Amino acid sequence: MRALLSVAALLWTGATFGLPGSQEVFKIPKSNGDAILTPELDATISDILKEFKTPGGVGVAVVRKNRDGTWHLESKGYGNATVNGDEVTAETLFAIGSNSKLFDVLATGLLISNETLNPRVSWTSKIASLIPEWKLMDPVASSESTIVDLMSHRTGLPRHDFMAPLNAYTTDIIPRLRYLRPSTGFREQLQYNNHMYTVLSHLPRALINVQYEDFVRDNILVPLGMNSSMFFYADAVKTGHLADSFIRENPNISQDPFAQGTIRAIPFWDRSPTGHVISGAGGIISSSRDMAVWLQTLLMEGKNQQNETVIPAEVIRKVATGVTIYNPVASFPELSPVVYGGGQMRGTYRGYEKIEHGGATNGFRTQITRFPSENFGVAVLSNEDDLGNSIVESVKNRIVDEVFGLEPIDWVSRYRQRRTKEVAPPAIPRSKNAEAPAVPYAELAGTYINPAYGTLDFCLFFENKTTGSACGTLAKIIPEQLPGVIDPEVPTLLARWDTMGSTHLRLAHYSGDVFNLTALESYPTLQGPEKYWVRKIEGLRAEFEVKGGNIGFAPIDVWGPGDDVSSPEGSTVEERAEVWFAKTQ
Repeated sequence: MRALLSVAALLWTGATFGLPGSQEVFKIPKSNGDAILTPELDATISDILKEFKTPGGVGVAVVRKNRDGTWHLESKGYGNATVNGDEVTAETLFAIGSNSKLFDVLATGLLISNETLNPRVSWTSKIASLIPEWKLMDPVASSESTIVDLMSHRTGLPRHDFMAPLNAYTTDIIPRLRYLRPSTGFREQLQYNNHMYTVLSHLPRALINVQYEDFVRDNILVPLGMNSSMFFYADAVKTGHLADSFIRENPNISQDPFAQGTIRAIPFWDRSPTGHVISGAGGIISSSRDMAVWLQTLLMEGKNQQNETVIPAEVIRKVATGVTIYNPVASFPELSPVVYGGGQMRGTYRGYEKIEHGGATNGFRTQITRFPSENFGVAVLSNEDDLGNSIVESVKNRIVDEVFGLEPIDWVSRYRQRRTKEVAPPAIPRSKNAEAPAVPYAELAGTYINPAYGTLDFCLFFENKTTGSACGTLAKIIPEQLPGVIDPEVPTLLARWDTMGSTHLRLAHYSGDVFNLTALESYPTLQGPEKYWVRKIEGLRAEFEVKGGNIGFAPIDVWGPGDDVSSPEGSTVEERAEVWFAKTQ
């Protein structure tokens, strides 16, 4: 479950780590214009990349207010941007993932600040009064949810990330939310949910008939001069600066926590040509140069470099004010508990108050952090998937330690220790004498529907035979596009499953009505002899149930409620299902 979520989730890990304490500390001079990213710090950042053995690199932005009131901005690149060995520069473009959420909620704040709207909108406006299509399964959450509830993740709805295909629109997704099962009561606790930011991104369309991406461009990006920030792959690739994404395939982390395995470069994660469902939650593409401008704007509470107000200061403050508890207990002695406002987390690092958020998409990881009392900010953007979180945190904290004159903490070693603990236990193989399911395998093939998640058309592969309407298409593409996904000795159901973290879903029989569930993502190979390779997210289960003439199945541990949330209870599989797929034919 955790592995599956790590691929699709647009959420940073929240851990922080850095460099050996034995390195010499140098203090940044306080005079105007002094460089922060000095040759010494450049070398340190390069060493971090080498320690992690990353095939990619990082873009870094730092911003500080000088004693005379002027601002000092720097942006640089380190390591590899592409498979061809092009180096990261200040212009290199990265997907910033969930750091897009701040743009979403600030756009909402601009609508709230718009005095010409009639009726006016407030932070406590009920979503049901703004979007007619809005409805949740919980009637209380459905009627009472406000803008603040959505932005602070307290509707009672868990992640359900795999519900939405990337090429959907907000108008496609909002009507589906009513069919998603909640995992807690309304306002009981924070449960990170990308779909709520999809709902918020629909407000410009619902209130003033303007597409969200156009609203953000015209009211935030252009007035701030963030000319290298955009929403769409087609625009990014035209610049010639878009970074490739890197993934480590099958690294032997039990032998080396930072093992590379087979390095794979993958296509950009979202190539939707026009308005797409993920724009508000994680759709922005940007550079470290633009992130320096963004940090300055946040530290100046919404003003641009000409000292003109682009975003009202009260909006900046509102979304940075804690509403829900993100981390009730400090992760490390140097950190603090963390509260969540809207697209912003607030806590401390070594006694200094920070406001930050992270971002994660397939192949990219980012962290954007500011220290308001110190008028200092840092952003780190990575184009590696597996260890990207560790890398951006290590680089970020090393820079912070230097700027504040602190003895550097050995965060890299801490990450190495944590990575060692992440070694998954070996999977229990299917017994050759495994108990058969309640009905013949062939009867499990066919079409299954969930009103929120959509349709799965399963084809059965077993004993060199195929069964199901989907087989013609799947059988043709498997040898090239899905190599190695079918074990002829194991009854296997395979379906197309286009989501944020998969292209196909495999159910391989384990015992009785229980199947091993694997999310598969087929990637064109950007380097090497193979045409395609498959990323497999394993370790999950699904259970079928036959009641009379009806068949259905429930994936287990896929809805992503977070920690300390109980699984659904019930006497039948359907009653305790997080998501229930019913067979229609």
